[in-house]
Amino acid sequence: MLKTLFRQIGDYKRVSILTPVFTALEVLMEILIPFVTASIIDQGIEAENMQKVYTYGGLMILMAFLSLFFGVMAGRCAATAATGFACNLREGMYENIQRFSFSNIDKYSTAGLVTRMTTDVTNVQNAYQMCLRIAVRSPLMLICSICMCFLISPRLSLIFLAVLVFLAVVLFAIVFRTIPIFDQVFRKYDDLNASVQENVTGIRVVKAFVREKYESDKFTGAADNLYRLSVKAESFLAFNSPVMMFSVYACMIGLSWFGAHYIVIGDLTTGNLTSLFSYVMSMLMSLMMLSMIFVMLSMSIASARRIAEVLDEEPDMANPEKPLAEVQDGSIDFNHVNFSYKEGTGEDTLHDIDLHIRSGETVGIIGGTGCGKSSFVSLISRLYDVKDGSVCVGGRDVREYDMETIRNQVSVVLQKNVLFSGTILDNLRWGNENATEEECVEACRQACADEFIQKFPDKYNTWIEQGGSNVSGGQKQRLCIARALLKKPKVLILDDSTSAVDTATDAQIRKSFAERIPGTTKLIISQRISSVQDADRILVLEEGQISGFDTHENLLKSNGIYQEIYEAQTRGGGDFDEKAGGEGKE
Repeated sequence: MLKTLFRQIGDYKRVSILTPVFTALEVLMEILIPFVTASIIDQGIEAENMQKVYTYGGLMILMAFLSLFFGVMAGRCAATAATGFACNLREGMYENIQRFSFSNIDKYSTAGLVTRMTTDVTNVQNAYQMCLRIAVRSPLMLICSICMCFLISPRLSLIFLAVLVFLAVVLFAIVFRTIPIFDQVFRKYDDLNASVQENVTGIRVVKAFVREKYESDKFTGAADNLYRLSVKAESFLAFNSPVMMFSVYACMIGLSWFGAHYIVIGDLTTGNLTSLFSYVMSMLMSLMMLSMIFVMLSMSIASARRIAEVLDEEPDMANPEKPLAEVQDGSIDFNHVNFSYKEGTGEDTLHDIDLHIRSGETVGIIGGTGCGKSSFVSLISRLYDVKDGSVCVGGRDVREYDMETIRNQVSVVLQKNVLFSGTILDNLRWGNENATEEECVEACRQACADEFIQKFPDKYNTWIEQGGSNVSGGQKQRLCIARALLKKPKVLILDDSTSAVDTATDAQIRKSFAERIPGTTKLIISQRISSVQDADRILVLEEGQISGFDTHENLLKSNGIYQEIYEAQTRGGGDFDEKAGGEGKE
């Protein structure tokens, strides 16, 4: 874990090294000041030698200024190093997440990733800053103070050693009890963020169904769970301060009692006792700061593990050693493919899929909910890898291609259409960042989106709100189709991407495809027979297996499932999905 995190320090190694150097120099100055103070008292004030007072006084002022300078530099370097480290951690996690395959992303919740990149990184940042400065300063101050105390009075120094052992036992017990609790706390942060994200994303549904109280109660439950665990952790950490104060006062009383005795019998000078008090306070303050570090580490260890988990996550899919950079054509071949979202579960989503699609062919895909339609098309653009068999595009296994190449040439409009904050042109250029406005307009005409865009006051410069909340579902779908067309792909996949448009517009889009991109292989997933019946061939899936693959006319004659779907829709007999039942990913 530590090796993973320290790799992210990067360009901030220099300031990370300078921080303890400046801190050590600061400690050296502070340690010498009480020693000089003792000399002022013993050799200057008690000896009535003002020259010594002036000499040692000037030396003290110089040391104080040097201590101030070294302290400022240490603080500045620590802040720079910790902030840069946190920035690198966030960038490292974000970049790794971008390389995740869908199977990697499925392991984490969105809220969990957000928590790791915000709360967890902040905890690690604070811990790193404390470790660079305080974790160096406190042990050095403690060790130097103990050494100076033993030089002055070995017998009185035994008091400090006894207190140190007592504090070490107490601090270990606190850390041992709190670390497991903080592991649970950050998991509850994930639940809390998930509740907020889900509510804000679906706020229109919440309002429409008057479920504000239900959502409020759900959030309150998540907040209460976090509250109880936090209180439990803090109840252990609360012992830290009173134990430290008890140790401070015990040391002061012991030092005063035995120190006065040694002065009376002449074994200790007044200046030495004054120095001992200074060193004791420095020592105990160092212990208090160390206890704060232990508290911070208790919180940050759980965060560090969660961050390292994301950084260490290896993408399930990677480019081959010599990837192909060109797709010859839009032909698609499934060769006895089996596929499962989770390996080792024994439950395949797709079973022995064996079919061949010619380049430029239009294929409709239909079937009940959960039959594997979306899983089928996800394999073509290598969003997932097959379990057995192979999927070929352009005559070559998709695993032989550069992933950017195959995903550019196999353009997918997914079920969940997503638009981003920006203008319509900005969103369209996700398909091709170098596309001209004329190319964007042409793609929108093919997707039947130009007609409604022209009605906006700012036309193609109309601002799209986050998630496309200021356009309708049908408009969003058409913009996403246009975005996919800008890739000029050899294979175009529409995963139920016209469900929100009327049948006339749906027919117009299909007609546009047939006329303007005849050489592109088109796969159209739909719940409507009318959307696929004019396709060259139609694939009927049932429970992850091929039930039929033929023309509309032949399927009506030979395939019972297709007949049932057709009759249900043409006669108004209901939704054929009711028969399919089941839930899960398609």
